Amino acid sequence: MALSQDDIFAKVQESLVDALGVDDDEVTSDATLVGDLGAESIDFLDIVFKLEKAFDITIPREELSPEDVLTNTQYVQDGKVTADGLVELKTRMPWADLSEFETDPRVENFGNLLTVGDLCNYVQTKLGA
Repeated sequence: MALSQDDIFAKVQESLVDALGVDDDEVTSDATLVGDLGAESIDFLDIVFKLEKAFDITIPREELSPEDVLTNTQYVQDGKVTADGLVELKTRMPWADLSEFETDPRVENFGNLLTVGDLCNYVQTKLGA
């Protein structure tokens, strides 16, 4: 039986509450993992582990964090992701809403890009839902 979007959100929310020590009501679809929920790089290992366990999926690191794009001079010029870089990010992260990042594609802004909703979309693609 496929999980509904509400079921996926509930499990993602539970994983984030557990990993980050935040309250349920803070974990909304549009909350950013870093800016709103205070996730730090070390927290992402715990988040990934909890999501893998909750959904019985495998999450390769590069799928959630395409750092090779953000450090590649082919895709980054003067600290900003180029048009080619944005195309590459969209190809690798079709589940993420990059529209806000596109308005100011500085590499330093990328860390505050992912939302809870993006994470739910990602899990949904992994489940083939």
